[in-house]
Amino acid sequence: MNNNDPRAYALSDFAGRNEHSQVAEQLRDYVRPSFPAGRPVLEAARDLARRVHDDFDYVPGVTDVTTSVGAVMQKRRGVCQDFAHLMVAGLRVIGLPARYVSGYLRTEPPEGQARLIGADQSHAWVGVWMREAGWIDLDPTNACFAGEDHITLAWGRTYADVAPVKGVLTGGGEHQLKVEVDVIPAETGPAEDSALVA
Repeated sequence: MNNNDPRAYALSDFAGRNEHSQVAEQLRDYVRPSFPAGRPVLEAARDLARRVHDDFDYVPGVTDVTTSVGAVMQKRRGVCQDFAHLMVAGLRVIGLPARYVSGYLRTEPPEGQARLIGADQSHAWVGVWMREAGWIDLDPTNACFAGEDHITLAWGRTYADVAPVKGVLTGGGEHQLKVEVDVIPAETGPAEDSALVA
């Protein structure tokens, strides 16, 4: 893509290093095996998502939204936001535009399919820019492409850009926020369909 392409400006926010790239050399060493010379970018990015899934354990409570990629790489544990930050930072370190995607997963899977990890709370995955196809979303927590069960709320450079719940609480004492979201497909029948047309 050349600098005269209007998409180049929009991609600039998702290229280059961010605050999670402070372990750039370590990230580069981790990412390189997925990107050997000549391998198609989509195939390589998919392999990287699979490796993150295989190499890191999903363990709630060992990290929080401020945990650095370096700490996650050292602990080899975390949750979806950690895996998304790791993959985004790794892709950017090797020069690929990548973005953090924030959203939710379908709570109960379709019949005969396994339940995705992270379906009980907000979820995060990665968008990687493919020159020919645009943004392709990959979920390293579940080692899959983002699909119909992934509901996007927003995308940004990191979690800080697109936190699903954000606000200010004033007052004395200690407070703890708990949010639960169930994502269930809406079923529409003939009556609902005709009402939408009218």
